Amino acid sequence: MLSPTPTRLLAASMAVAAILGAVAGAVLETGFPMPAEQWAFVLLTLLLPALGWLIAHRRPGNPYGWLLLATADCLGLGALGVGLLISAGAGAPRHLLVLAALLASLFVPFYGLSWVFVPLLFPDGRLPSRRWRAGAVIGGAAVAVHWLGMLLAPDQVYAISPIGNPLGVTGPGELVVAGLGGLGQLTVFGTALAVLGSLLARMRRCSGAERRRLGWMAAGLAVTLGGFVLSSFFIVTESAAIWIGLTPVLGALPAVIGVTVFRHNLLDIRVGLRGSRFFLVFDLRPTVDELLSELAPGLEEAEPGELLERLAEAVRAALDVRWAAVMLADGTRVVAGEEDGGPELTVPAGQGWIACGPRDGGLTGDDRRLLRALAVPVGLAIQSTGLAARLVNAQEAERRRIERNIHDGVQQQVVALIAGLELARATGADAGTLALLRDQARQTLDDLRELAAGIHPSVLSQGGLAEALEERCSRLPVASTVDVDPELRARRFADEIEGAVYFTVSEAVANALKHARASTLDVRLALSGGRLQVTVADDGTGFDPKAAVRRGLVALADRLAALGGGLDVVSAKGEGTRVRAWVPVHD
Repeated sequence: MLSPTPTRLLAASMAVAAILGAVAGAVLETGFPMPAEQWAFVLLTLLLPALGWLIAHRRPGNPYGWLLLATADCLGLGALGVGLLISAGAGAPRHLLVLAALLASLFVPFYGLSWVFVPLLFPDGRLPSRRWRAGAVIGGAAVAVHWLGMLLAPDQVYAISPIGNPLGVTGPGELVVAGLGGLGQLTVFGTALAVLGSLLARMRRCSGAERRRLGWMAAGLAVTLGGFVLSSFFIVTESAAIWIGLTPVLGALPAVIGVTVFRHNLLDIRVGLRGSRFFLVFDLRPTVDELLSELAPGLEEAEPGELLERLAEAVRAALDVRWAAVMLADGTRVVAGEEDGGPELTVPAGQGWIACGPRDGGLTGDDRRLLRALAVPVGLAIQSTGLAARLVNAQEAERRRIERNIHDGVQQQVVALIAGLELARATGADAGTLALLRDQARQTLDDLRELAAGIHPSVLSQGGLAEALEERCSRLPVASTVDVDPELRARRFADEIEGAVYFTVSEAVANALKHARASTLDVRLALSGGRLQVTVADDGTGFDPKAAVRRGLVALADRLAALGGGLDVVSAKGEGTRVRAWVPVHD
């Protein structure tokens, strides 16, 4: 059960007011038991407040539900006013008759809202285009003028009252009031015809489900206006006016709205059938938690490119939009659905963006909140995708570097050694030649060991991280110190952790010697708060971290991030550089 809120209480109050007003007005008009015509009127008036309450209750951010409730209140309270005027006797208090006249005049805004604004603002409470702003203003002004003319109309308009219209204007002003009423009614009817034409024009431009929904609304408006014309000008008997005129006037628009809401799942509300019972299903779109729970198994096994495709499709399905796209900062863009226009909404998601196309019926406030909530996990996925791509690129670059070193170094030495051995065998080389070939073989072995140490130093595998860092810094051409917490000397960590820390120090040291012209280096290795942390500080020239290109450190930062760690660099020109890296470890 949803906890009551002020908006839901207001929606329920407006619906109850419309229903009670219509029922009370019908009973006051004819007494009880009511004839069939009154029962038909009451049943027809129940449709509008029921739909308005349903939409406003489930989608309080959608103005359309509140528009339907306001229209229903005008109908119900207008019926109550008519019932009061009919049932009041000649001795009824004047203030009661004034109230009844005011309530009865609400039939005018009911017709204006039904003919103009209910179809015009369908289905999300927004104008179809900016060009309709002037039309909406004209329609609103016409409704107000028509209402004022009816409220101040002469007595004969309120012949059902024992004293006529207590607010009626007589004398010279009577003609002015009649003119206002007629002009307002004519303008409202003309605006309604323009709305009908707009619906038909929009139908021609649309296709699929949206075209069908607009077609339902256009048919409902046409039936409503036709019913009014029939009941006003061509139908002469009261019974026929009820069944042929008022039925389409009161029931056509609520009927088509109900069809579009339930049959076409317009507002995430549909009718279900279980056995012989009907039931309503709300909130068809999944929540963020439900969506991620459903996606999680597939995302864990997906490749980076496939991951973005699944995320884009998840956003499209969750919001029921025509298309959705996930975009990366490097310009990569993955689209789910058929992109047939500009984005309806774009939100940042980490190092990228999520964009979604239009949704039939427009995006609601709930849709926008859902997309912003999805931006958090999608942003993490985008970050992971970028990290994975950079790691792959770094691994490929490292593979090419090793290939070049082998090709340009050791391979050439081995080729030369083989050629020398072949020559020695063919010529019967003397002891000096054999000694030279032996020295070449030893040099090749040393170079091969050095190359292997660059891939994974043997001292790191045999002696551990502390010993490997001391051995790395012992061969530097500048003064260096290595400070290691005592408890770390005998402790070993996972190979990937030790390798990431070692190569981070190696890269920082190489940068200090190559670019910063440092004369001293300080390396510190410590364990604190479940983090293995290493710091490399130099007294070199320093640099601006924002302007520098740090390809090697970026690859190492990605490597550390993949382990749950990180890297930061603090430097300034003339003040040296401090590189700090950390990675979580478990006791």
